[in-house]
Amino acid sequence: MVESDPVLGGAVSTVERWPGVRVDRGSSAHVIIRHSGIVEELELERFGLRYVDCDPWGFAPAPVPGDDGPDGRPLVFSVDLDATCTSIAAACGDADAAAYRRFVEVWGPRSAAVVQAFGDRPSPARLARHLWPIGSRRPRTPGGEIAVDFLGSGDALLDRWFSSERLKAALAWFGAQSGPPMSEPGTAAMVGWVALLHDVPPGHPVGGSGGLTQALAARLAADGGRVTLGDGAARLLVDGPADARRVTGVQTTSGRRVTAPVVVAACHVLATKALAGDDAPPALADADPPLGNGFGLVLRAQTNALPSYPGVGDEALQGLQLLCTDRAQLARAHGDWLAGEVPREPVPLTMSFSASDPTLAPAGQHVVTVWGQWYPYALADGSDWETLAEPAAQQLIAAVDRYAPGFANSVQRLYVQTPLRLEQELSLLRGNVMHVEMSLASMFGFRPTPALSGHRVPGLAGLYLTGASTHPGGGVSGNSGRTAARVVLADRRPAARLRAEVGRRLRARRR
Repeated sequence: MVESDPVLGGAVSTVERWPGVRVDRGSSAHVIIRHSGIVEELELERFGLRYVDCDPWGFAPAPVPGDDGPDGRPLVFSVDLDATCTSIAAACGDADAAAYRRFVEVWGPRSAAVVQAFGDRPSPARLARHLWPIGSRRPRTPGGEIAVDFLGSGDALLDRWFSSERLKAALAWFGAQSGPPMSEPGTAAMVGWVALLHDVPPGHPVGGSGGLTQALAARLAADGGRVTLGDGAARLLVDGPADARRVTGVQTTSGRRVTAPVVVAACHVLATKALAGDDAPPALADADPPLGNGFGLVLRAQTNALPSYPGVGDEALQGLQLLCTDRAQLARAHGDWLAGEVPREPVPLTMSFSASDPTLAPAGQHVVTVWGQWYPYALADGSDWETLAEPAAQQLIAAVDRYAPGFANSVQRLYVQTPLRLEQELSLLRGNVMHVEMSLASMFGFRPTPALSGHRVPGLAGLYLTGASTHPGGGVSGNSGRTAARVVLADRRPAARLRAEVGRRLRARRR
């Protein structure tokens, strides 16, 4: 494996940002990979990976005094469904608590089917096999009805199931973490994923998010693999006649040539396109997937105290602190993003894993990550992110302080990752942490483009695509890599190699 970054893991990595303080560079809470089975298949615990469960996995505050609507109790989402429903009943009423219990019962199997679809190739037949029978096997849930649910918006789904805006806002903010607002078609399944978290919650690796990639590297080394950091691929090596081109390896930035019969590109699809250069076949040369205009802004804070939310104790600090009480807040932030403006009212998601992992910071100190979504990469008025970074960060800190009074005063050091900084630091083009937009038109067999959705690159044998640019998209899942590996192994079986050789000879004969 060759990697241009001197730090292993890219957006799944952790560095000592300040003396004794370990800070994630990208992801922090791992959700999808904990449902994929990959950790168990690779036996990563044997190679040092240990997760701390986020339980409770979610917290949403009560409206602060002065907000519209009555004051109330916070919402706490635990793995224990009974405890979660008790919290919902106290904050939102018995009817919504009962509805939530039924929601988990209905959407648990549906989301489990999505997990299976995420772990397989996105062909129409495979998707139908994973998803359609969920409804057709249940007489009271016809296939057409479930199709409407999956193709509908998250907001519409929430409105059908619940009456409390506070509950709907918390679940919508969770669902929106993939990028699209919950008003978009096809986002219902992003909300439905919460049903699985009552079985296996999000987790944070001990020592930081990079614990996952460190374990992967250790497993690779045990299997005879090698990792080279700071000397990534500069171009693909390509050989063969015009109608039978294939990769033969890569040349690194230092000029080193690494020959191989197979190259798996886990970088951004447009980075792979650049590496191929003039050798890119039409399917790759014409690739122009939607990247969007930025995604979010991240604050990495060293603090001398954990956030303190009125009416709740340390249980609020174990997982995702969904600081949203009304979906109108999300709509305004997304509207500002569409206009190319910094959100006037940013919506924070806060994580403070040093509360359960003392390896992240010295005694008396903590690491708090604050995620603000829908910050544009290119601003409509031409403003410079180098100038805007500090005021935008302070605005986001103030948004947290509104729900956790005293948080602003606890911040000792601050590292700001603007959309531009995310691109510069982690090669996330236009600051999109998902590589390619996660809207319905860019998912499954359309990701990154219909021509490239099968992990192969038509017209350039031996080159395979994986990573967030490919199905099932961004987030820490490992699914794309496992599927790409299966495609490579299938292609390299004797029968597959024989078919390829016969095809090559037939093409040569026709010439």
